Amino acid sequence: MRKKIIVFLSGMLVFLTACTSGVGNLQTYVSANQGYEFKYPNGWVQVTVEEASEGVDVVFRDIVEHSENLSLIISDVPPDKTLRELGTPSEVGYRFLKVTNQRNLEREVELISAELEKVEKNTYYILEYAVTFANQQKRHNIASVAVSHGKLFTFNLSTVERRWSQVKGVFNAVVRSFVVY
Repeated sequence: MRKKIIVFLSGMLVFLTACTSGVGNLQTYVSANQGYEFKYPNGWVQVTVEEASEGVDVVFRDIVEHSENLSLIISDVPPDKTLRELGTPSEVGYRFLKVTNQRNLEREVELISAELEKVEKNTYYILEYAVTFANQQKRHNIASVAVSHGKLFTFNLSTVERRWSQVKGVFNAVVRSFVVY
């Protein structure tokens, strides 16, 4: 009986550890056509992208927390340009801020951090933002930016600020899973 209790408690400990880390149940999405892939949380579903959403290639949303989402925007850049030629992580992050703030005066965006990450032969910029809307709703975004074959890829995850501490680990794992080829 004691052995069964120990096995049960050990199993529960492993289960609870997997639940709290949040990075165990990730699914893989691959677009060989566009040349990228990423992982996304189990329980998220792909949603239809409106044709009016210029450059948006794919969007996923949590089926429980509808405010949590990820999107991938693909833009053209000169074929010979590299990400580093577009600027440092901070410069690119601030440029995104400037464009975002110009497009929508109803929100204020603050760059929290910007870092460079090398994965094999590709360079990625990991950018973290705080967003405050006119109605004072606060959101937290984390993005991975990459350049490949004349395309600028902006992979972004977003949640309401009050949930950031709960999803930070998963969101960081997801944003770092994004790769271009």
